[in-house]
Amino acid sequence: MQTTRVSLLQRMRSKQDSVAWSRFVELYTPLVYRWVSDLGIQDPCRNDVVQDVFIVLLGRISTFRYDANQSFRGWLRTVTINKCRDYLRKRKRLSEPRFFAQIELAEENDTDLLTEREYRDHLARAALNLMQKHFSEATWLACWKQVAEGQPAREVADELGMTVNAVYLARGRVLQRLRQDLSGLWE
Repeated sequence: MQTTRVSLLQRMRSKQDSVAWSRFVELYTPLVYRWVSDLGIQDPCRNDVVQDVFIVLLGRISTFRYDANQSFRGWLRTVTINKCRDYLRKRKRLSEPRFFAQIELAEENDTDLLTEREYRDHLARAALNLMQKHFSEATWLACWKQVAEGQPAREVADELGMTVNAVYLARGRVLQRLRQDLSGLWE
């Protein structure tokens, strides 16, 4: 287990950190896939465009510096739009009114692609699902029941055969890991 609190983006700068890369891909593939789909790219080509987006990220992450005044999501969306544009240009479809309008709208208005709430909900759901893989079932359930379902710690403890203190500790461990993984991504 990593002892230093380092954001996922910072850990990804070391291209050798396969855990960070895997976590990022798991968190962001559904989001990038949705953007690509919203921009009119059809199956099975969506996967190719999504992969192209991650290839750009892989190439640029070593020089990437997170700036709290700028949006990582905005940068990733711009890369996605550009990769969609490249794809359509290669297939001589960029000039088709339907695609041209979708690309232009996406560049002008990112709220059409994903609202802030949808983005946060997506990240939280994806990250929580990832957390489930990294904690014991009891630890995960103690956190989930208390945070997501709103059950009092005493009820969770009784249900799971834990002490109340163990429920609070489990919740704290999962939430700390969640904050660590979302650091720099939760704008």
